[in-house]
Amino acid sequence: MTDKTTDPAATEISPEQAALLARRVRMMMVIAGLTTAIGMAAILITVGYKLYRGEGSAQPVSDITATLPKGARITSTAVSADRVVVTVETPAGLEVRTFDARTLKLTGRLRFATEP
Repeated sequence: MTDKTTDPAATEISPEQAALLARRVRMMMVIAGLTTAIGMAAILITVGYKLYRGEGSAQPVSDITATLPKGARITSTAVSADRVVVTVETPAGLEVRTFDARTLKLTGRLRFATEP
């Protein structure tokens, strides 16, 4: 049998030690609560940012008509991540037109002409 006075598990703590232990436990709970709150806030901010940007959703585009010069014809088209490239053969020479894939607005025009 073990003696209660020498067994460290059997000794009772003093009121000062109980108060110190309670303060430490309370501080650990505050730290754990703040850490959880900061983590949840980061998750909500990230989800809100992704929803606000809305890159994944495609907006419906109304009918758009692009005019070509008289006698011109489209020889090729290509689509990349955010651009639509159209090669047009005109009486003046070859032309490459670049459009924004989302808005279909003209973003650039490259003309090729033959030397005289």
